[in-house]
Amino acid sequence: MRPPAVGDSVTSTTSVTGSDRTPTAPRSSALVLMAILLGLGLVTVGCGGGEESGPEQPTYSFVIPAGAGDRIDDGEPLDVLPRELVAQLDETVIIVNEDDQAHLLGPWFVGPGETLRQRFTQEGVFEDSCTVHASGKFTVVVEG
Repeated sequence: MRPPAVGDSVTSTTSVTGSDRTPTAPRSSALVLMAILLGLGLVTVGCGGGEESGPEQPTYSFVIPAGAGDRIDDGEPLDVLPRELVAQLDETVIIVNEDDQAHLLGPWFVGPGETLRQRFTQEGVFEDSCTVHASGKFTVVVEG
């Protein structure tokens, strides 16, 4: 029997056994399929350094720490975000709110324990109040 060539279809049989419906496949079929995929360069094996890569990696990342709302209530000025963020189209910002209070961050509202992920798809200037910056304002400038 010849090994499958590029473009050939490869099928694997599975069976359902018992009431837990756990699929099983013949071990030799799985090994052959893995060898074919490795040979074609379709599977990579290895560990990265724990960093994200590709389009999912944020360009800007900020964390609102736990207790930030209490510190603001006590009159302590915070500068969690810059006063102005200048970003390019298709860049991404992630803001993680680890606080137990919601925060207004310019054009965004982030509830307690929530994470905001925003990809910039439109040029413009977006400004509003900010509860975690001493100036009380946050401006996002998105350029093309």
